[in-house]
Amino acid sequence: MPTDPPRIAREKRTIRVMAGIYCRGHHATKGELCAECRELLDYAYCRLDRCPYGGEKPTCGKCPIHCYKPAMKTKAKAVMRYAGPRLMFRHPILTLRHWLDERRRTRERPGKSRES
Repeated sequence: MPTDPPRIAREKRTIRVMAGIYCRGHHATKGELCAECRELLDYAYCRLDRCPYGGEKPTCGKCPIHCYKPAMKTKAKAVMRYAGPRLMFRHPILTLRHWLDERRRTRERPGKSRES
């Protein structure tokens, strides 16, 4: 099984931690995610695995390609709105890395030529 590029692995860890914070706060789970949050996490992992940017991936909020289905995008936004501020206190290094990743320049959409 190939390993993820560091940027993708960090994005997966960030969404996993955020889903855990959200699930504990809204669904009173301890340790394991509920089925709804697990479904969102599996979907996010699938989207990250298929990201055309690969290791040069911008954060999803800055990405010009919006690959989430509308229902999943709504769920992901709710998770990030709730967990984002809490992430700062529970995982400050992860928060800092995510913040720095947000400030990276986004290159042109992969597969899109300037000649078009």
